[in-house]
Amino acid sequence: MDKLDKYEKDILESYENDEWAPAKDSEDVKRKFAEYAKNTFKKNKRINIRISEKDLADLKVRSLEEGMPYQTLISSILHKYISGKLVESSWNYSGFNYAIHKAGVANNCIYKYQKRHY
Repeated sequence: MDKLDKYEKDILESYENDEWAPAKDSEDVKRKFAEYAKNTFKKNKRINIRISEKDLADLKVRSLEEGMPYQTLISSILHKYISGKLVESSWNYSGFNYAIHKAGVANNCIYKYQKRHY
């Protein structure tokens, strides 16, 4: 087992001392979140879009980097955008790359770039 920090040790000790009890409505909560998950991953609509050849090629490259089909990547990007987890911003390409490089941001992170002066 990996080394635990103090907080994790306290939780483990509390659990081992039987200090934990299930929530009164845990079955209802589980059912509710199971329904949320089911609806989130339900893909029952098909769309057709036209995009530039370059954008499609770039999406395919990025999808290979992320390890997922490009259609799944597009769906994920759209879902993150409409749920407010991906924020639209204005940026220039070279500034964006510089900001990503400076921040050391990994490929699978959501980028929120704010215009800065370098």
